[in-house]
Amino acid sequence: MADAGRSSDRPDRAGGNVVGSQEPSTVPTGVAVFPREVALSLRRLAEPTHNIVHWSEFDRGGHFPAMEVPDMLIGDLRTFYRSLR
Repeated sequence: MADAGRSSDRPDRAGGNVVGSQEPSTVPTGVAVFPREVALSLRRLAEPTHNIVHWSEFDRGGHFPAMEVPDMLIGDLRTFYRSLR
């Protein structure tokens, strides 16, 4: 089990470079960006392959927004899904 986490840090093992190899998606996509998140979310990198219809940036929260700022997350989810009606 010493090397169990290696598969999660090597997306290219599953069939190529993740960035730039995806076909554009037509699925409406919402993104919530929190300041203490581990991964950096850049809209300009997401837009070419995703149908971004909702993008929110928050001043609080991190990797676990449901525990850290649940009211903000719930409000954002409601706003996103309401726009799809």
